[in-house]
Amino acid sequence: MATIDTHIPADVQHGDHEHDHEHEHHGNFWTNYIFSQDHKVIAKQFLITGMAWALIGGTLSVIFRLQLGFPDANLEWLRPLLGGWITDQGKIDTEFYLALVTMHGTIMVFFVLTAGLSGTFSNFLIPLQVGARDMASGFMNMLSYWFFFLSSAVMFTSFFISTGPASGGWTAYPPLSALPQAMDGSGLGMTLWLVAMALFIVSTLLGGINYITTVINMRTQGMSFTRLPLTIWAFFFTAIIGLLSFPVLFGAALLLIFDRSFGTSFYLSDIFIGGEALPHVGGSPILFQHLFWFLGHPEVYIVLLPALGITSEIIATNSRKPIFGYKAMVGSMLFIAILSFVVWAHHMFVTGMNPFLGSIFTLLTLIIAVPSAVKIFNYVTTLWQGNIRFTSAMLFSIGLVSFFLTGGITGLFLGNSAVDIQLHDTYFVVAHFHLVMGSASFFGMIAGIYHWFPKMFGRMMDERLGSIHFWVTFLGVYFVFFPMHYIGIAGFPRRYYSWTNFETFSSFADLNMLVSIAAIITLSAQFIFLFNFFYSIFRGKLAPANPWGATTLEWTTPRHPKHGNWPGEIPHVYRWPYDYSKPGAKEDYIPQTIPYSETPESNLPHENELIKLEMEGTGAIVVDEKKH
Repeated sequence: MATIDTHIPADVQHGDHEHDHEHEHHGNFWTNYIFSQDHKVIAKQFLITGMAWALIGGTLSVIFRLQLGFPDANLEWLRPLLGGWITDQGKIDTEFYLALVTMHGTIMVFFVLTAGLSGTFSNFLIPLQVGARDMASGFMNMLSYWFFFLSSAVMFTSFFISTGPASGGWTAYPPLSALPQAMDGSGLGMTLWLVAMALFIVSTLLGGINYITTVINMRTQGMSFTRLPLTIWAFFFTAIIGLLSFPVLFGAALLLIFDRSFGTSFYLSDIFIGGEALPHVGGSPILFQHLFWFLGHPEVYIVLLPALGITSEIIATNSRKPIFGYKAMVGSMLFIAILSFVVWAHHMFVTGMNPFLGSIFTLLTLIIAVPSAVKIFNYVTTLWQGNIRFTSAMLFSIGLVSFFLTGGITGLFLGNSAVDIQLHDTYFVVAHFHLVMGSASFFGMIAGIYHWFPKMFGRMMDERLGSIHFWVTFLGVYFVFFPMHYIGIAGFPRRYYSWTNFETFSSFADLNMLVSIAAIITLSAQFIFLFNFFYSIFRGKLAPANPWGATTLEWTTPRHPKHGNWPGEIPHVYRWPYDYSKPGAKEDYIPQTIPYSETPESNLPHENELIKLEMEGTGAIVVDEKKH
């Protein structure tokens, strides 16, 4: 048998990263924990910042739910927190209510579910699971976090200015966002919103370039694309979507700044304020909607795909079964990534769109349900007859599947233009995207924290507290958003400060109160998680090397991996990442680092095939002389 070796040497493959990383990167507090270039530290920075924003965003939602659920209540007790935004009658100021809604949406979509989720787990897992010392560029990785931090600081500052934060909606539609004199929240608060989003987009692009480059160029020996964990595929597609779509929002924001500050009319035309005509002609606010939603719909999958990838890993690990339909899962993510760019106008059916064009977007929107259904089917078949371990991570992953399914079904209604025109801007829309995008992605993030906490901090989180956290949050989310579907179908409008003036909606007072109480309980449950998280960092039970019996590379590192991850040579990969419960094996899992030659004899293929598989694992091409 002759062998043609096309293997790329490790020192070439990993470049400077492959030099002796067994030594520790000594430095001071600032270089090790603040301006660190270690991907694991940067991931923790994204995580802690994202958790802080999640707490702020959740609190904002509870405040405006108090107004909606208890419209006759005196909220004077909130004055120490909100100051002048509470009126003399003990109510939330009407314009500040719009600011609460605006900032809640902005924070949760961008700062929590984009930066907090993708920034944390893409940073933490990509080098560890592909077998790299670090990201392709540690410096660029560090910059991505600090641009995010600066963005957060600017956005947070807008809460403390006299005119209040931006209040034109998280979508920032003109003319409210384009005319500083339109309302208080259209002034300095809107300017700070635009600056913060510009910094955020820079952060996202820096991170995305790094993630893509690392996955393509930094994989260890034997780690072919067909051996990548589904988490890495999800992060990879997410980075590509972000790299293609976020610059469009940057351009839209730049034109908005021109309209606001330099007298241009990209989005403005024939505007009257107080009976006075403004000198704007020729612009179109619909142009902004096209630009915004060209990012806005891919953004749904920018926050959802990482959560789905995390869920794939956790469900396979805790079902003790190979993931069902690996190639179908990768294909469905690819198909979702492509389709996400051609369905944006289903957010715009009520803008006067040509009905023929609307029918095209309806068709494309309904088609995207197919790869989503493939993922649901594969999750269920992986769980079917598995030896399931109901860890906290597994519970939250199953919860994600539930939200993805129920929220996705309501998407079929909204994807149909004839039905969407009736349901648009009602609570049915709010319930739909909070389930399918918001809650599902949030559950994926929490599942990932529970699962990889031992690798992040070397300790275990308390599983009993994790179970309590899951059940209260899971039931709370459904109690919040299921009633919204019902009142939305009845026509209950979103973003209204008060509905008490409409006799039609008075019959929904009890449901609004139920939703608000459920929201308060759900937010309160997150403090169980926060206590569990921070207590376990310092006092949690020490974690074993591989507490979940997983097969992927990150569990081959030391319990507290240094900068460089592996103290010595990076392990080689010989198999795909989902060899669970293989007949004849000593354990119910076989790590990716175990060659086929060490597989039990009952599972070995023919000798020639075995050698071929092993050589393929190292990148070699085998030629059998008997056949050639």
